[in-house]
Amino acid sequence: MLLGPDAREALDLEALETGLRRRVLALAGRTLERALGEGTSDHTGPTIACPCGAAARYAGRRGRTLTTVLGDITLSRAYFVCGACGAGCCPRDRSLGIGDGSLSPAVTRMVGHAAALVSFAEGSGLLADLAGIDVDAKAVERAAEALGREVAADERSVVEPGVPSAPTMHLGMDGTGVPMRPAELAGRSGSGPDGSARTREAKLVTVWTAEGRDERGVPVRDPGSVSCSAAIESAATLGVDEALSPFGLRVDREATRRGFERAARRVVIGDGATWIWSLAGELLPGAVGIVDLFHAKEHLSTVARAIFGPTSDLARAWAAGRHDELDEGRLDELLAALAAHADMSDEARRCHGYVTTNRERMR
Repeated sequence: MLLGPDAREALDLEALETGLRRRVLALAGRTLERALGEGTSDHTGPTIACPCGAAARYAGRRGRTLTTVLGDITLSRAYFVCGACGAGCCPRDRSLGIGDGSLSPAVTRMVGHAAALVSFAEGSGLLADLAGIDVDAKAVERAAEALGREVAADERSVVEPGVPSAPTMHLGMDGTGVPMRPAELAGRSGSGPDGSARTREAKLVTVWTAEGRDERGVPVRDPGSVSCSAAIESAATLGVDEALSPFGLRVDREATRRGFERAARRVVIGDGATWIWSLAGELLPGAVGIVDLFHAKEHLSTVARAIFGPTSDLARAWAAGRHDELDEGRLDELLAALAAHADMSDEARRCHGYVTTNRERMR
């Protein structure tokens, strides 16, 4: 394909910009390398204390290549070896915050943002295109997983009781299936044709406030009020268990951090899953339970499609009528409409039980 003069000029400009950026970054990288190497001695003596309790002796200097936002640089660091346990270390790595990886703190932050948004391979491409940093997909994966472990450890260990940010605090819980590698599913039963699992359930707890209203007067989440915590964890406990389930502990930590239990009014929102309301009753007694309106209407729409067909105008009209009854609190009429089809429709019968069980949470 032949390019016109404007397209060729645009390509020439892009190449010029890219080349200049790389040369400027390389120059800045050499400047950073000299700044870290000149007048910054990390040799504090012949020995340092080793974590094992013995003394680690100075064993010369070691070079290390580090990927920074300015490109790769090489650091020279004092190296110490413990005669008792054999461990070696460079104290300067800890002081610079680079740990065991090959990425600077700023690049590690960039990798974390990219890996949270897209795949590891796409994250590698974004870092190259947007920042001119060459980090291959495997390095993005390793850095992201290391950050995840740090975040998980911090979430479990740092639980400072907070104060409620509004008179009414809302706490929601939910779960969803996440596709996993076969190795992560080995030995797990599930809903696959052969009884095997194809997913594992990730569970989420989120806390927020909703003191504001939109132009229609409908409550909306207050900007900046939402916090979330999630993991692939079990919410199940046995009657003889003295400790909370792993996810129950997560909910308790997040509620504590947000001051949920100290709020004047407390609301727990969830779908009809039994584990949500069991956990809420155990952890958050006295909170008002509310079924999520979206999930409730989704159940009713599923019934309508099962009765009248997925593309039927009657299905849409029937569902709209049931949604109105739910919005207006006319639950007796809603249950009667479901009961009329319960003998012929499994979906209608299950939804009737769902509404009956959760009636007090739908007021």
